[in-house]
Amino acid sequence: MSDAEGGGSGVSDEAGPTRRARRVRGSRRLAHDGEWRRVSPRYVGIEIAGSFVTGVVLAAISLFFVYVFGAWFGWWMLGVSLAIMLVLLVVAPRRARAIGFQLREDDLLFRRGIMFFRIVAVPYGRMQLIDVNRGPLGRALGLSDLKFVTAAAATGVVIPGLPEAEADELRDRLVALAESRRSGL
Repeated sequence: MSDAEGGGSGVSDEAGPTRRARRVRGSRRLAHDGEWRRVSPRYVGIEIAGSFVTGVVLAAISLFFVYVFGAWFGWWMLGVSLAIMLVLLVVAPRRARAIGFQLREDDLLFRRGIMFFRIVAVPYGRMQLIDVNRGPLGRALGLSDLKFVTAAAATGVVIPGLPEAEADELRDRLVALAESRRSGL
């Protein structure tokens, strides 16, 4: 059997599994539920509103320096704050699409971030509290935030932008999984 037929060199043997691993990763399939679940597309509205409020607050602070103190650098601050707001508004939809979670057999995976990518695995047996929050804008859009609290304070994971019914159903499912896993400890 020749190298071209796949029987000889280690290069073709090593490339096969690598290619398959990429394909699995590219299709976003993992062990239990299959694929990454994303937050609601309506969550983009909340991200845009937050970006707009941030820009308005920064602009107000710079105008405060201009009119109260007569500071010349306030105009520069205003330009920078408007540029920051523009960048935040442009990046907001991508930030919302980068949030996802996946239920696996023993844990929940959560991912977030574009430039600073973060993946957190929260074992079901370590979940102590699962909280559903609905802010005013989220309620208007029919969205909820699901918050997990574990024994480690730094592990606080929040899945924002879930539809209310999905957040309630996911909370109940995770509470049942957490209780069954804790009983086995």
